[in-house]
Amino acid sequence: MKRAVTLAASTLSLLSLATLTACGGDGEPDNATGEPRPSASRAERPTPEQQLAKLMVTEADVAGYEVTEPSDDFVLAGSTDEVTLDEPACAPLAYAMNQLPLGEPEADLTRVVETEKYGDTDTYVTLTAYAAGGAKAALADLREAVDACGSGFTAEADGTSAYDSVTAEEPTDRAGDETVAFASTMTFRGAGHTLHTQATRSGDVLAVFFSVNGMAIANASPSDAELPPPVVKAQNAKLG
Repeated sequence: MKRAVTLAASTLSLLSLATLTACGGDGEPDNATGEPRPSASRAERPTPEQQLAKLMVTEADVAGYEVTEPSDDFVLAGSTDEVTLDEPACAPLAYAMNQLPLGEPEADLTRVVETEKYGDTDTYVTLTAYAAGGAKAALADLREAVDACGSGFTAEADGTSAYDSVTAEEPTDRAGDETVAFASTMTFRGAGHTLHTQATRSGDVLAVFFSVNGMAIANASPSDAELPPPVVKAQNAKLG
């Protein structure tokens, strides 16, 4: 199962750069080369990947849960380019439920969270960082897909995932700047399964939570894989 500049703007950037250079804005000169040293704040600025690694929920944040890297053995696709859908408008839903980034991200990171309390349910947490405005646009696309795909859809890549229905629902934890939550249903070998997904935006970072009971699906036993509130709340708290 399973991411223009105008001439005036360019000119402004060049003028700003010239001003900073003339004023020594990049730091003190290096005695050996005579070139300006990078300022401390610029040198220490984390990359998007480093930012997500720091924000990702850990076992220290959720006592009694195990947090691990996901396996590549059961993914629907390695990238969004590999996924085809019978209803293209539903693509954001397929991505969210298969740990694929929404929109046009700068970086993404996924972890699997498990606990005996929720049996064989696995909860996937995917954090995605964007340039300014990217997270808001990605969440808007997801919200539109929930509204447009109530009767279900089918996604194909390295396997097929057919969803019978999609329904908006109340979030497990309403936090951040905005939240979208939905339940989807699927039928496998005669057994019905309900999957739950929530996406929370905090600034330019999205946190997508998705729970599934893979063992129940494999054994053709009905399941309703709820999102664990402690995990969702702990992750949202780290996003601020």
